[in-house]
Amino acid sequence: MDQVTELESAILQRAVRLAEEYRKQARRSRDTILRETAERIHLREQREVLLAKAKGERAYRRKVQASELRLRAEMDHLRWNLVTGVHARLHERMRHFIEQEQAAYLVLLRDLIRQGASAIEREEVVVELNRHDHDHLQAQWGTWVAALNLGQRLTLHPEPLKSLGGAILRSSDNRIRYNNTIEGRLERLEERLHQTIIERLLPGDLTITSG
Repeated sequence: MDQVTELESAILQRAVRLAEEYRKQARRSRDTILRETAERIHLREQREVLLAKAKGERAYRRKVQASELRLRAEMDHLRWNLVTGVHARLHERMRHFIEQEQAAYLVLLRDLIRQGASAIEREEVVVELNRHDHDHLQAQWGTWVAALNLGQRLTLHPEPLKSLGGAILRSSDNRIRYNNTIEGRLERLEERLHQTIIERLLPGDLTITSG
């Protein structure tokens, strides 16, 4: 009986030791599983945070870009309105100058005709004027042209043209034509005028730079 008791006691002790070993092994496995799970969760959280940040940054950039595009469109619209407004006022100023400062305008008209005739370089030049200038100068045309001392024969065309002021000059055979009307001068100066208006009207503080 003693041997049986000892055997049973040995079996029980072995069972206890095995159970303890398995318990410790299970605890280690559990700790490993928990640690690995925690690491996976942490990595997943980090990825999700990075993805969320990336998505947030992309969304933010899209909003910023959209805002910049809207602002640029508004600034372009403002620039266009300002430039066209200046062009319109420029025409009004020229009309006012012609109507209110006749003496100064006639000096300008004489210079425009002299310049156009010199550019054509023909003995006979036909000059076209608007109705007001045509009617005003028709009676004194010979005397008025002689004062230019060009050495060319300038003939006043019988039909007036539609123009703010200035003159169109052409050779008698109509092969050479020089538009020296106010509109013609403005058209030739359009690019320079536009650049000057932009520089004066829209300095650096009204331009858009992306940062």
